[in-house]
Amino acid sequence: MIRLQNIEKVYRTDTIETLALNSVSLDVAKGEFLSIMGPSGCGKSTLLNIMGLLDVPSKGSIKIADRVTENLNDKQLAQFRNKTLGFIFQSYHLINDLQVLDNVELPLLYRDTTAKERKMLATEALEKVGLANRVKHFPTQLSGGQRQRVAIARAIVGKPDIILADEPTGNLDSAMGNEIMDILINLNRNEGTTIVMVTHDENMAHKTHRLVRLFDGSQVQ
Repeated sequence: MIRLQNIEKVYRTDTIETLALNSVSLDVAKGEFLSIMGPSGCGKSTLLNIMGLLDVPSKGSIKIADRVTENLNDKQLAQFRNKTLGFIFQSYHLINDLQVLDNVELPLLYRDTTAKERKMLATEALEKVGLANRVKHFPTQLSGGQRQRVAIARAIVGKPDIILADEPTGNLDSAMGNEIMDILINLNRNEGTTIVMVTHDENMAHKTHRLVRLFDGSQVQ
């Protein structure tokens, strides 16, 4: 489902060059739940952003869902991301001025869907994360765990093949973190969604199928 070959990412300024990723090659199978671990600054989020086509490597090749992405223009990349990928962030990235249902509908605004279809799909996604009774609430009226559930619903509303999660339990206590992990595990197990998760939590990582470790931009496990 995801194939990265010899990925290198270098950030350059006028005075310094920083190697964020060094010759990382990684295959993620369809239906796999993979976790990525490593110390802060080791390149985890950079790698996830490259998988999500939010950043481009300095060297190497990327293939997502059997499609080579290097030659896609910005519009094609945006359409491909919208259809194929769902994103979950540590800090939720919800819009506080929009109700929960409207936040979840957002990815569908970029597709050829009617308002009725968007509402139906968003309601279904919220039911999957146990928030069907919060559709008219605003994010500021929710707990951190509930806001992360809304973020998951937004990520899955378009039925993506792949979910990329950057520290999805990082801002939550252990009990709520376990609830969020259970939702992700069920999505993976019951719907076959491929999930790649960056985490600092060993306990969460060991609930996934496979663990990859990074250190100073290189894969060490």
